[in-house]
Amino acid sequence: MNIALGVGCDRGTPATTVAQCIAEALDACGATAADVHAVASIDLKADEAGLIEATRAQGWTVRFYPAAALASVPVPNPSETVRKYTGTPSVAEAAALLAAGADMSQLLIEKHKRRGPDGRNATVSIARISP
Repeated sequence: MNIALGVGCDRGTPATTVAQCIAEALDACGATAADVHAVASIDLKADEAGLIEATRAQGWTVRFYPAAALASVPVPNPSETVRKYTGTPSVAEAAALLAAGADMSQLLIEKHKRRGPDGRNATVSIARISP
């Protein structure tokens, strides 16, 4: 299986929370870290230490998209709260779909959320990469 991860998180979310969220999402769709061929997020997270640390630990490079690119992607679960803070109604779902070159029909995990012990949240979406 070739998949793309879309990852979003609160500012300051620790790598352990991001990594746990990714692991849970992979498990939920029967995938493994070896199936991941792309990881993406919003460019506002390009300096997010926890996100970078968690993905680097797996040997993945994250592609960061501007809000306008993410906002142009139709998603099943748009959020006005996310739009208020980022300028796009979706980060994880839209990033996964963009990185996969896919449409909504290829979403394996729409939005898997994890709240860490510190109250900070991570969200992971997974899309099948189009052949």
